[in-house]
Amino acid sequence: MTDAATATTATAPDLKATADRLFARKRWIALAVPGLLLLYLVYVFFAFDIPGLAQRARLDNALTLMRDSYSYKTLVTRDNRADKLTVAIEGERKGTYPPGQEPDWVHVDGKVTRIELPKGAEVTYTPEAITFLVPDYGTVTAKIVGRKIETTLPPGPTPDWISASHTRLMVKAPEGRLTVTRARVEVARYFPGWEMFFFTLDSPYFGHSFADLASHVLSGQRIDPERGNLAGIWHDFWRNPVWRHAEVAWAIFETVLMAFLGTMGAGIIALPLAFLSARNFTPTQGLRFGMRRVFDFLRGVDGLIWTIILSRAFGPGALTGSLAILLTDTGSFGKIFSEALENVEEKQIDGIRSTGANAVQRYRFGVIPQVVPVLASQLLYFLESNTRSATIIGAIVGGGIGLLLTQAIITQKDWEEVAYYVILILAMVMVMDWISGLLRRRLIKGK
Repeated sequence: MTDAATATTATAPDLKATADRLFARKRWIALAVPGLLLLYLVYVFFAFDIPGLAQRARLDNALTLMRDSYSYKTLVTRDNRADKLTVAIEGERKGTYPPGQEPDWVHVDGKVTRIELPKGAEVTYTPEAITFLVPDYGTVTAKIVGRKIETTLPPGPTPDWISASHTRLMVKAPEGRLTVTRARVEVARYFPGWEMFFFTLDSPYFGHSFADLASHVLSGQRIDPERGNLAGIWHDFWRNPVWRHAEVAWAIFETVLMAFLGTMGAGIIALPLAFLSARNFTPTQGLRFGMRRVFDFLRGVDGLIWTIILSRAFGPGALTGSLAILLTDTGSFGKIFSEALENVEEKQIDGIRSTGANAVQRYRFGVIPQVVPVLASQLLYFLESNTRSATIIGAIVGGGIGLLLTQAIITQKDWEEVAYYVILILAMVMVMDWISGLLRRRLIKGK
């Protein structure tokens, strides 16, 4: 007893010292981790030049882009050299108003053009001068004298929305924008909505309200004598050369088809290969190791890299995008399916074996039913995810809605079309999410 008490007394300081060291380490870690995180954030702040980014930010450009996404501009342009007036919707083919059919806010009287803008603003073109009446500010007058532009502004400091020089005048008032150069004079007026979304200017159905069109369809009185109302309305809408609804619908279908072929093809290829990398089905370690490295390689190379490689090998097209998705997902599915196979219950397989079933039958009736929930869930999840990826891949291989989106962005003018395509992409992803969720519940839970 004396020796035990002595040992306990001798050990107590060591236990206390060990406990103190453990608590000190935990306190050090509790302080070190936030400190390292703070240092990393400081590094990011300077490495990515956050102060410079804030200085370079152009919120006015962002606001202009946002406004262009839900509205359109109609331009009233006078060519000073040819003495020609043009009224057209910016960025739209077939968007030029024929002479004599200008909108009701543009008044042409010989060589004098008067343009009405919101809130009482007004721009007047005359051979002698251009005037812009801005409410609550005054009248801006510009005259082209020789090779110079002489600008007269109301008394007081020049607002930041007016830029005037000897070669150019720019007035960016809330009511509209005026640009004057020696070559041309242009007024831009914004309107909410997407102009010519249903019909172009050369369509006989342009300018008719929905109620008016419906009444003509019901009454049978033809708007276009050569076509029935319903057939004509559908044709001019579906074949709209500006918004290209038929092409957009095909592009959406092509995007979904690209994702479907790539995902399902990867699942079909990965399932038999997964047996070769599962420990309980392939005892040969070298074969398992080789298959797993193949899966690592396929999924380790990003889908966009596969897209670029395959597009150089096979050329552009939706099939190339499907192959890129197939290669990437084969690696992912191979890993997921092999892990699912390694966790199957052996009792069910033994029960099938006791009936005298061969290896294929054991796999079909003893293994596949156990892994179907995992396979179905992952296939549907990847299908939903690949629908989004197919949009970006389509921009590279030249197919699907991604190509149309890229073309609209490159123009730097058709931001309303960009908004249209983005809304369609969001709707497509939401529908695919709803369908995949419905199928998962039916296949896995039986509901």
